[in-house]
Amino acid sequence: MTCRYYGLSRSTFYRWKTKYDKYGESGLGNKSTAAKNHPRKVPAEIVAKIVHLRRKYHLGPIRIVWYLERYHNLRVSDSTVYRTLRRLGLNRLPRNVGRRKIHAKRYQKQMPGHHIQVDVKFLKFLDKNRKSIKRYQYTAIRYFST
Repeated sequence: MTCRYYGLSRSTFYRWKTKYDKYGESGLGNKSTAAKNHPRKVPAEIVAKIVHLRRKYHLGPIRIVWYLERYHNLRVSDSTVYRTLRRLGLNRLPRNVGRRKIHAKRYQKQMPGHHIQVDVKFLKFLDKNRKSIKRYQYTAIRYFST
């Protein structure tokens, strides 16, 4: 009779009745259908490493990806790192921090006449989509002059 009066199907009525019996009036309200735990969520230990690298060394997403892959053998995409930083409110670096530069180590030997020559070659490659990729090849040659 209730279904006919309100114009509901029986399956909808019994689904609502089950929710009401189980949760009360709050069970009849609108709820999000989003999953509470995503199956491909970034593990907490990786998030902790990302946050540590950002706060201590002020690295950007791409450098964080390189560091994690090189020193921890973890593969994470740069977009995942950026989304993680943005979610935690760390997507902007502090204003008083300058650009991070990679400092080269000086090559010094105490023996006189010890020289090193560095050659640079510009290379062009084509990727799978026939898009041009530019790279530099550095070659160091050590020689002794007498």
